[in-house]
Amino acid sequence: MDIFKRFRRKVNGPEIASRHHIGKFKVVGTTHILGKQVLRGVVLEGVIYPGYKLKGGGIALVREIRLQNRRVDFIVEHDEAALVLEGVLKVKEGDILEVYRS
Repeated sequence: MDIFKRFRRKVNGPEIASRHHIGKFKVVGTTHILGKQVLRGVVLEGVIYPGYKLKGGGIALVREIRLQNRRVDFIVEHDEAALVLEGVLKVKEGDILEVYRS
């Protein structure tokens, strides 16, 4: 057995840091802009900040939040917004994603 095998593990993207989800996000649509995946949707519960992570069809980091074509610092329940992600999620319209703190 190779002693350095554990140091050569591939990382498949960001990992979830917290164990309990703090919110939910319902996907209304997806698109790609300048190589980044953008999810349009509605916050079902909780608050979402840039730097939080989404889980569902993979894990991705929220890089930026857009509300009515303006960059905002956070979104709350019932807000319709676009999330610019770092990473790619395999999601479709109607999927509900869990939100975690990073």
